[in-house]
Amino acid sequence: MSESWRGSIDLGSQSDESYQLEKTHIEPIYDAFVCPLTKQVMRDPVTLENGQTFEREAIEKWFKECKESGRKPICPLTLKELRSIELNPSIALRNTIEEWTARNESAQLDIAGRSLSLSSSEEIVLQALKYIQHICHKSRSNKHVVRNAELIPLIVVMLKSSNRKVRTKALATLRIVAEDDADNKEAMGDPSTVRTIVKFLSHEQSQERKEAVSLLYELSKSASLCGQIGDVNGAILILVGMTSSKSEDVWTVEKAEQTLENLEKCEKNVRQMAENGRLQPLLTTMLEGPPETKLAMASFIGELVLSNDVKVFVARRVGSVLVDVMISGTIQARESALKALNQISSSEPSAEVLIEAGILPPLIKDLFTDGMNQLPMRLKEISATVLASLVHSGSDFSSISIGPNSQTLVSEDIVHNLLHLISNTGPAIGCKLLHVLVGLTSSSTTVLDVVSAIRSSGAIISLIQFIEAPQKELRVPSIKLLHNLSPHMGRELADSLCGTAGQLTSLIKVISENDGITEEQAAAVGLLADLPERDISLTARLLDEGAFELVISRVIRIRKGEIRGSRFVTPYQEGLVRVLARLTYVLTDEPRAVSLACEHDLTALFTDLLLTNGLDDVQMVSALALENLSLESKRLTQVPEAPKQGFCCSIFSCLSQRQTITGLCRVHLGFCSSRESFCLLEGKAVGKLVACLDHRNEKVAEAALAALCTLLEDGVDIEQGVLVLDEAQGIKPIIDVLLENQTESLRQRAVWALERILRREDIAYNLSSDQTVGTALVEAFRNADYRTRQIAELALKHVHKIPNFSGIFTKMG
Repeated sequence: MSESWRGSIDLGSQSDESYQLEKTHIEPIYDAFVCPLTKQVMRDPVTLENGQTFEREAIEKWFKECKESGRKPICPLTLKELRSIELNPSIALRNTIEEWTARNESAQLDIAGRSLSLSSSEEIVLQALKYIQHICHKSRSNKHVVRNAELIPLIVVMLKSSNRKVRTKALATLRIVAEDDADNKEAMGDPSTVRTIVKFLSHEQSQERKEAVSLLYELSKSASLCGQIGDVNGAILILVGMTSSKSEDVWTVEKAEQTLENLEKCEKNVRQMAENGRLQPLLTTMLEGPPETKLAMASFIGELVLSNDVKVFVARRVGSVLVDVMISGTIQARESALKALNQISSSEPSAEVLIEAGILPPLIKDLFTDGMNQLPMRLKEISATVLASLVHSGSDFSSISIGPNSQTLVSEDIVHNLLHLISNTGPAIGCKLLHVLVGLTSSSTTVLDVVSAIRSSGAIISLIQFIEAPQKELRVPSIKLLHNLSPHMGRELADSLCGTAGQLTSLIKVISENDGITEEQAAAVGLLADLPERDISLTARLLDEGAFELVISRVIRIRKGEIRGSRFVTPYQEGLVRVLARLTYVLTDEPRAVSLACEHDLTALFTDLLLTNGLDDVQMVSALALENLSLESKRLTQVPEAPKQGFCCSIFSCLSQRQTITGLCRVHLGFCSSRESFCLLEGKAVGKLVACLDHRNEKVAEAALAALCTLLEDGVDIEQGVLVLDEAQGIKPIIDVLLENQTESLRQRAVWALERILRREDIAYNLSSDQTVGTALVEAFRNADYRTRQIAELALKHVHKIPNFSGIFTKMG
């Protein structure tokens, strides 16, 4: 071994390192120390009967081979037969060898120590590190020698070398020195040393990274060092990342996993792992640890920011445990459990898991209990927050029992209690419980139960009052709740808004805010849009408040692209158009509505909105508004009086000449305009309405057809109306609507329109040969309602599918 070390050093070199090593005296190997068989220094010398000395293991192997080959035992040196194979320990020689070895190892370790310098050459440093590894492998006791020789700090210095091979060898050497030696691990526990080792974990796909994680694994076996490793910023995060990396080799992933398992012995490390997505240690500690640790871990879960997948995992692992703590724990324990439940209940899948675990009954009990046993208000607020999260899970709460009398969350007395708490607690709890009702009214399976309970409690007035709340967190859920209620309680809401001062003004103020489009604004305008459209009192109040001017301005700005980018733009725009359309339902009874429609040319605006592709509700409502406007055209069109004829002309007809008035509307037979009389023809709306007839949404198609039918109504020139449709290529789409037979109401509209179209003989003649038209009319004649069958019969007579007997009966009479 001495020769091996000396041979690895170039004694002829003139470098400083070689010069220093050459001066160091290493005792030569004596022949008596070397085993004749192995040619190595003996560790356990034994002597035969003939006085020859060998390494015990080597001579035993020699005798075994002699026996197996059938030969008598002979001395491997003299080749003479031995009478006895008894081996006598050479204790004196062994002691001498051990003393010699110790002196030489000490000298060589001294050389190695002086070689471990950043100024030494790569070859010298690598040889020194290699020798230290060798001597540690040779004997565990040598690891103490290495530590006592203060070589560990010198090896650590090599981690700062600019040479990658040196750094890698130093990491491997430290690992070997630390293996199975607690004292050596402690000697490497300096925070700066640990930080340096962790630094190598960030060296992607390198041997240094593998050696560093292997060394950290060894150090993590020491409980006292686990905390120090965890204290290094980023250490646990990197290790967690390595365990989930698909690019790492299996060995590295396994070592990182084993290191983390060792680090779990320290509670603060468990917390760090949880923060970095490794929840299993924390949950295991919570399930198996002592009560105080369980409490600490539950509190910590409440402080974490978790992804939805992790929330589900936590809910499945410890959800039932947390629910049990809610039921029977101390106030402190219940607070920790509630905070954890608050964190994990905010995703739909995890909420479903908690509901299955039975969270609802204790949660409702905590909210409703008064007196000595009630929870502090801060915990009731958390309970309300958890309940608000749960109701948005999509579960059917009308079938989930929460009380001894098979009560559910939408039972009348439960909803009454929720309404009572909303009105009699502060904003912090009230807003959360409003969110609970928002969730319950967002589901078609529970909304009617909540509506019934609100009606029976008479709480609608108090709910409307929250519209004026100064706290946005209270105002927003109240408006969302009223929006959900408006399709079912529109009349009550309209009466309440008209009968109280301030709420309607506040609602309009919310809609008019200019800081982007918010969920609150979309809900507010949706609430107004859902109220009864023909409620003249409400429309009058909106006119008084100047709401329609605001709405028109907002609609135009959205069309121009001045307002965009928010995810609430679509519901906000749909609500605005529906609110604006209210004006068209009261034109006959409210002169101010007519004036406003004329002033802002609503015919042109709604015609333009027909082009809002992708927003079916906007297109449908715009078509309905155009229908209402067009129906008023008959009343608003100025029909000129026929000029009076003179006396002579009245006697001598040959002197009379029919006078014509130019500029009259073909359909309304008067002076029409888009702005003043809402004429569809003048407003260039006919073609756009025809284009909507083949819309994929039958409601849009029906609204468009209804608007076009106003050109065929009694009181207008129906024949000219038919020609207008024909010129706009609108007759075939109407026939297609009838043929497709999408809905009964759409078929009724189409049959009515087609009968009026077929009154023109030329069109009736052209269509009489179209078998599909006849078949569609026959189908309507056979299967439609009574009124539609009558109209279909008239249409069939126009195309001569049914004989017209009226002339015959007249002659017979």
